[in-house]
Amino acid sequence: MTTVHKDMVDRLVQINPELAGEVRRVLDVNKQERHIRGGLATKEKYLHKSHKAYF
Repeated sequence: MTTVHKDMVDRLVQINPELAGEVRRVLDVNKQERHIRGGLATKEKYLHKSHKAYF
């Protein structure tokens, strides 16, 4: 968790607890999905590399 994420979760609770809950849910979903996005980006990278090799 980055400092920004930590601030958004920890400090926002003191300022606006309702908004902090919403932010936390968004950050949790992002954390769950980021490995999938990384895998897709890597796949795309290598698809383009192999495609360029033929030209």
